[in-house]
Amino acid sequence: MPFALLLLVLAAAWRVLALHTPALSNFSPLMALAFCGGVYFSNIWQRLAPFAALTLTDIYIDHYYAVEYGYQWTLGGAVLRTVCFAAALGFGLIVAQRRSWLNLLSGALGGALLFYLVTNTASWLGDAGYARTAAGWWQAMTIGHPQFAPTLSFFRNTLVSDLLFTGLFALAMEAAARRKGAPSLLGGRTQDA
Repeated sequence: MPFALLLLVLAAAWRVLALHTPALSNFSPLMALAFCGGVYFSNIWQRLAPFAALTLTDIYIDHYYAVEYGYQWTLGGAVLRTVCFAAALGFGLIVAQRRSWLNLLSGALGGALLFYLVTNTASWLGDAGYARTAAGWWQAMTIGHPQFAPTLSFFRNTLVSDLLFTGLFALAMEAAARRKGAPSLLGGRTQDA
């Protein structure tokens, strides 16, 4: 449990520190931890811990955006992010039923794509800066607002970080299983004793 707590603290700290480096916006391990929590953990508290880290860092990030850009997130936006994380946890629970590297990859890709589509469509629907047309939706999905980085760069960072951190977490879990002499957690060959 201390390792899991340390992992969450580091993930939350990473999300806050990455905020101050625009090139790292949305490059965060939290979605991967929510997804992997569903794949690897049976304890409900371990599965829900990434949601606490998301909520606490959202409070800080909302304050930062309000001070730096005069832009505040809404409660609806926070709920949508939480729903996306819950979907990633659900994807993880599905992958846990039939673990494989391919399913792990598919779940991580699905979570990143869902997050991108849901949050950018919500921005298009709720932000007066976007026209309520197909062109406005396309703007929300690709370039976003001129004062921010293009939304495709946020998606790129989300996708890369979800894949990277999911892979790192899976490798750590595989290494821990190997040290114990347990079989692969992802359906590979079992280790001979």
